[in-house]
Amino acid sequence: MTDALAPLDLTADVASLTAQLVDIESVSLNEMAIADAVEAALRQCGHLEVTRHGHTIVARTDLGRGERVVIAGHLDTVPVNANLPSRYEERSDGDLLHGLGTCDMKGGDAVILKLAASIPEPVRDVTYILYEAEEIDAEFNGLQLLSQSDPELMQADFAILMEPSDAEVEAGCQGTLRVEVRTTGERAHSARSWRGVNAIHGAAEILTRLNAYKGRKPIIDGLEYHEGLNAVGIRGGVAGNVIPDECVVEVNFRFAPDRSEAEAEAFVREVFAGFEVRVTDSAAGALPGLDLPAAKAFVQAVGREVNPKFGWTDVARFTALGIPAVNFGPGDPMLAHKQDEFVPVEHLRRCEHQLRDWLTGAVG
Repeated sequence: MTDALAPLDLTADVASLTAQLVDIESVSLNEMAIADAVEAALRQCGHLEVTRHGHTIVARTDLGRGERVVIAGHLDTVPVNANLPSRYEERSDGDLLHGLGTCDMKGGDAVILKLAASIPEPVRDVTYILYEAEEIDAEFNGLQLLSQSDPELMQADFAILMEPSDAEVEAGCQGTLRVEVRTTGERAHSARSWRGVNAIHGAAEILTRLNAYKGRKPIIDGLEYHEGLNAVGIRGGVAGNVIPDECVVEVNFRFAPDRSEAEAEAFVREVFAGFEVRVTDSAAGALPGLDLPAAKAFVQAVGREVNPKFGWTDVARFTALGIPAVNFGPGDPMLAHKQDEFVPVEHLRRCEHQLRDWLTGAVG
């Protein structure tokens, strides 16, 4: 692996820079070395104001432009799985860069660094954020911590999170809510089952309501989102000869970003009226904001199809601050966290080129 103390070469081709970042191991909570390297490299750029917050690096232009955009990416990866160092593969149908984080999301980070270093006077002021601990619990997430300690550094008219999206725009994201829906009964010996009340049998009504559910498909900024309400787990039972007195069905609601968390919870409680419902996890969605000038210009610059984001990403943290956001980054999201993770070099170069055109005013 590359020595973590070796300086990053921000003049290198974006694929080479991606390899440099990949070869600095940065599993979540072990981002010091890569944060040090990123900070040192960006501090060489005189046109940027650079600050550090834990292992999150913020670099900003301050040119008094009429708009400000945030471009963000996380520095951490999931644990190593015999997939370091990086490996370059030349192919007739397009070269690939293999290795931990190539797709999720050091390829996106390399694009950010190339843009930050090489565009001293963008037509929009830019805040570049490279943050820690996205892959683990939210309490460690660098964007979450920054939103609490220095929310002014995240303020912008528009934000781009460079999560892998096949180099296509995925606008906003859906919210997610998990609940436990509980039935209760009375224990009895299974040989005398009529003396008890079977809580697992009582869960049949919960499943009936889930089967009857029809997902809402709202159109937001011209994009069709698709809500989903599904059982994702069930538990109950005491022993092989005991009628169970409790059954819990875990339900996940993926809701469109025009609903708030409170509205999503109210809807789920309405669906399961008459049952005990306990919320175990909740995260708001993110509106796409494609009707805003900066977003319109960005879509024009990218010049590709815009899709809704059905999963949840950190774009929601920007929406919580009132900032519309999209996902746009190199790599197939289906490869994230896989041992054979890779990123097409063409994706890296395309994302860099299109964002460069947008930030310099060549388009939009």
